[in-house]
Amino acid sequence: MWFIDLLTTPSAIQAVIVLSAVCALGLSLAKFRFKGISLGITFVFFAGILAGALGLELDPQMLSYAESFGLVLFVYTLGLQVGPGFMSAFKHGGTELNVLSVGIVLLGTLMTLAMAAAGWLPFADLIGVLCGATTNTPALGAAQQTLKQLGQPSAVAALSCAVTYPIGMIGVIIVLVVMKGWLKRHEHPDDSDSDSEAFITSYGVCNPALFGLTIYEIVTGFAHAKFVVSRIWREGEVILPGSDTVIQKGDRLLVITQKTQVDLLTKLFGSHDDTNWMEKNIDWNTIDPHLVSRRILITRSGINGKRLRDLHLRNRFGVTVSRVKRADLQLLATPELMLRIGDRITVVGTKDSVEQVIDELGNEVKHLEEPNMVTIFIGITLGLLLGSIPLNFGLSYPVRLGLAGGPIIMGILIGSYGPRLHMVAYTTQSANLMLRSLGLSMYLACLGLDAGGDFLATVMQPAALKWIGIAALLTALPLILVAAIAVNYRHKSLATTAGMLCGAMANPIALGYVNDTLPGDRASIAYATVYPLGMFLRVIIAQIIVMLWFA
Repeated sequence: MWFIDLLTTPSAIQAVIVLSAVCALGLSLAKFRFKGISLGITFVFFAGILAGALGLELDPQMLSYAESFGLVLFVYTLGLQVGPGFMSAFKHGGTELNVLSVGIVLLGTLMTLAMAAAGWLPFADLIGVLCGATTNTPALGAAQQTLKQLGQPSAVAALSCAVTYPIGMIGVIIVLVVMKGWLKRHEHPDDSDSDSEAFITSYGVCNPALFGLTIYEIVTGFAHAKFVVSRIWREGEVILPGSDTVIQKGDRLLVITQKTQVDLLTKLFGSHDDTNWMEKNIDWNTIDPHLVSRRILITRSGINGKRLRDLHLRNRFGVTVSRVKRADLQLLATPELMLRIGDRITVVGTKDSVEQVIDELGNEVKHLEEPNMVTIFIGITLGLLLGSIPLNFGLSYPVRLGLAGGPIIMGILIGSYGPRLHMVAYTTQSANLMLRSLGLSMYLACLGLDAGGDFLATVMQPAALKWIGIAALLTALPLILVAAIAVNYRHKSLATTAGMLCGAMANPIALGYVNDTLPGDRASIAYATVYPLGMFLRVIIAQIIVMLWFA
């Protein structure tokens, strides 16, 4: 029958049909949840294993191409998305969180090497178990590429990863459930991980040294204090300040600064107002009928890569730019801040002046709906070239960043520094998510098909139980130790600690559980802060330890 021949005879059409069907089945299963928990896109992996176990085989070259292209597309677009947050994380309270997440990565790696040295399992088995226990398919891809380069069998790594992947997914949630009570009792309620983000507050001018000075003179005279004066209340009126506005005794200032600067500015101005200006339901347009506050989206390519001071918005239009929202961060609108496509800047001024700023910056959402494919393909090309560069560290074989490492680094670099070269690296969240899902689905489907032929026979072996037990140990022990350090010694909150743990383990499913059970967005911020570095380290370390073991 022609239909049976089409599905069983290796060809380009057969490969596309089988991969599409596997992805469709896996993504359909991803919608099902058990008590709020789902394996998500990982079901594509198991759908591929099922197809492989049923005897479906693809042309080896087509399978290799689809697996490689899917991995490259996934890691590059992932790097492109997290690039801005990755580089700015260390400037916004993320250094300590990243150190803690690195501790999780290193603990798991050292445990794996110790188990291999003790002969608990063959090294190739253990590297797959480590990737499964940490739910890190890019690291598996990097390890497999290195194993193939060294002429070592790599299929068993995919099998052990497939068996232990669910342990990694659920294990993080189980650890959080078990430790939640202890972490809650020992958490520090005044966690300050985002103290460096834009913070809105108000001050009364009581310092005689400031009377008669202009805002420009105050700002330049106290350059170590970072702040923007958004509004001035004087004798019952609201004034939109300019650089030449003279400060008088009794003025009340609405200031955008950082939490770390609050005490310093209190000493500068003389009196700190306790009004909570950070409430989400504040209607800024009701403060004064003559002034409006608008959040304007930057969509003009000519603005990309320019610093805020280069636009001269205050001098040209008489407006005040108070803060800039980039991804999940609220940034202080300092003159040296470099703007990029997709930034949303908060502008205060008269209605006419704000409209002029809108014309200047664009604010046309439709311009952002089409991803810049030129940047994407250039970035992939550069990423693959970067991943192919041989790096000699005195080993028997040169280390390469490979299909996973090169593109993710290039994605991070372009996502962060692209605007400086006037490259439009912005993609909408939906477009980036679609590209990532497409790439990851292709990669997981190919991994499953490649491992499926031997999967059932492997799971039935006693070694599979050993894989599961070791995976549980690799998942739980590093998380328990680092969580205790983060809360008890580094005074992190439960939400921030939980988000950090999920990010270090690259586990969005566990993050979903945390967000469902804990209020606020601290967990998501912590996750985004540590995820890029954790992902990058796991991809690179997976290759290095393979090289060292077989050197």
